[in-house]
Amino acid sequence: MLQVQQLHQFYGGSHILRGLSFDAPIGQVTCLLGRNGVGKTTLLKCLMGLIPAKDGSVQWQGQSITALKPHQRVNAGIAYVPQGREIFPRLTVEENLLMGLSRFSAGQAKRVPEFIYELFPVLREMKQRRGGDLSGGQQQQLAIGRALASQPKLLILDEPTEGIQPSVIKEIGAVIKQLAARGDMAILLVEQFYDFAAELADQYLVMSRGEIIQQGQGANMEAEGVRGLVTI
Repeated sequence: MLQVQQLHQFYGGSHILRGLSFDAPIGQVTCLLGRNGVGKTTLLKCLMGLIPAKDGSVQWQGQSITALKPHQRVNAGIAYVPQGREIFPRLTVEENLLMGLSRFSAGQAKRVPEFIYELFPVLREMKQRRGGDLSGGQQQQLAIGRALASQPKLLILDEPTEGIQPSVIKEIGAVIKQLAARGDMAILLVEQFYDFAAELADQYLVMSRGEIIQQGQGANMEAEGVRGLVTI
């Protein structure tokens, strides 16, 4: 389980994260929703160690990771798909996926795991194409595949539907459902697309001005007025 307790972060004089606390259990999809500028991406960067937390703690599977560097968090079984995907455009699809194996020994990191191609058949078809030649939706699938290649127990996704065509959104949703059904991974999904989140969430969190202002079970999102809190 991921446990975040009283997390604070500042940019200059601005208090971005304000004592934020939540849990993300293994075997569940935890959806974090909120409008632009409320601190969602800052939170994820803190979880990955890309930005040090000013105060509070982050625990993963009962161990504090608050002081760990990003690569140490990856080695602990955490994978992050950032907003904007950040693939390597000049590398082939296969080479991008092999980058996801960096936490393993050289002997283990020579071949893309077959399950990646089973989850995303288009990546097998295009494995010799350069990443930069793929469509936005295919690049998003590549970014998720690269993260999954590290065989994480916590997968963090930052707005995977942004700028993606509806058909690929459905494919990505189906993969997230499949991963969740395995029951051995915690998935933290940050999303602005309410319908996508509502379809996947086991539990939801609504963030505003650096705080969690509402949370509950995914099945209750509509009844509890979440749509009105996160849509403009």
